[in-house]
Amino acid sequence: MSQAGRNFWRGALGVAAALALSACSMFQPDSSRAPGQSRADDNPRGGVSVFGGGGGGNRGGDAGIGVNSFLWRASLDTLNFMPLSSADPFGGVIITDWFSDATTPTERFKATVYILDTRLRADALNVSIFRQQQVNGAWVDAATNPDTEIQIENQILRRARELRLSAAGN
Repeated sequence: MSQAGRNFWRGALGVAAALALSACSMFQPDSSRAPGQSRADDNPRGGVSVFGGGGGGNRGGDAGIGVNSFLWRASLDTLNFMPLSSADPFGGVIITDWFSDATTPTERFKATVYILDTRLRADALNVSIFRQQQVNGAWVDAATNPDTEIQIENQILRRARELRLSAAGN
């Protein structure tokens, strides 16, 4: 086969792969979500759900997800007010985009959540909060109260326990 023929087939294969993967979006854009609707419910059409039903055992859900599904869903629910930048349910990382409250437009926050285990444990969760303030029209990094990260971790753990208890009751 000539070089041009090989290049044609490589290009055709690349286009076919791109088209196939473009239909694999896991999350809806934030603009299509109703206020207060959880990002964890973005798979309403059925199919394979990485969030599972929350079955039993130590995994707390579906074997397809790499982290504890209760912590995953609770993290998404807790940070639902912030725009989502990236979410990896297999690696257990959730990254939000910058969020600024309307009452304090010169201050913005960003959060990163790491879920480190398949078990529902306090040490399986790590939250990092980043804060910036606007100074002379430019965003400058500012100190964050360490208590803020602890409070968000506690809220995620509280919500994860609620989800586990509601799943056990079903």
